[in-house]
Amino acid sequence: MRPKSRYYKGPLSFVKSMVSQVFFRDLVKSTKNFGHITWAGNPIWQNIFDLWTIQEMIFQMRPSLILETGTNRGGSSFFYAQLFDLIGEGKVITVDVEKLHDLKHPRVTCLLGSSTGQEVFGEMQKAARAARGPVMVILDSDHSAKHVRDELELYSQLVTPGSLMLVQDGVIDTLGRFRKGRPGPLKALHDFLTTHPEFEIDRDLCTRFPITHHPDGWLRRKAMSQKAAA
Repeated sequence: MRPKSRYYKGPLSFVKSMVSQVFFRDLVKSTKNFGHITWAGNPIWQNIFDLWTIQEMIFQMRPSLILETGTNRGGSSFFYAQLFDLIGEGKVITVDVEKLHDLKHPRVTCLLGSSTGQEVFGEMQKAARAARGPVMVILDSDHSAKHVRDELELYSQLVTPGSLMLVQDGVIDTLGRFRKGRPGPLKALHDFLTTHPEFEIDRDLCTRFPITHHPDGWLRRKAMSQKAAA
C-alpha cells in the first residue's frame, strides 16, 4: 500500500475551505444576506448558524444581563428575551440611534441614542453594576472599524471575567460583496486585542460551524483577569 503523503491534509483542508466559501457566498446571495429571516414573526436579520451558537452560549453561560448595541428591528433582542423566558431569568438592554421596531417584552429595555454616547453608556454601566451574574455584550450597530473600536474600549469594561463579548459581522472584511464597508469589525477587534491581553478569541465558538458572519468575533474575558470595571 502506498503511504499517504504528509501533505495530504493540506489539500483536503483547502478543498473543504473552498467548498465552504462557495456555499457561504451562495447562501448569502439566495437569502439576501439573511434579510428575511424571522424569529416568532419578528425580523431578526441574522445568520441562522450564528443564532444557534448564540443560543447555546446563553444556555451554557446563563448571563443575567445581555447588553446589545444595534437594536434594528428588535428581532435579536426578542430572541434573547425568549431564551431568558425558558431559563427563568435574565434581562436585555439594547440601543440604537433610531427606533425601527415595536418591540415589547418585560425582559427588554430599549434605549435611543449612540451606543458610545455618554448617557447611553452610563445606563449600560449602571445595569452592569447591578447585575447579579455574568454580563455578556453583543456589538451589532455601526460596523465601521472606528465605531466598533470605540465600542470595544467602552463595553469591554462591562464584560465579567469568564464571560463573552460577540463582535458581529466581521464578514464585512472577508466576503467580497461587502468590501464597500471596509475596514470593518474584524480590523477593529484585532487592533483591540493587541492592547487588551485580558481578552482572547474563543476559537471553538468561532469555528462552531463552517460558515459564520462573525469570524474571530467571539471574545472571552479571561477568568483570571482583573474584575470588570463595571
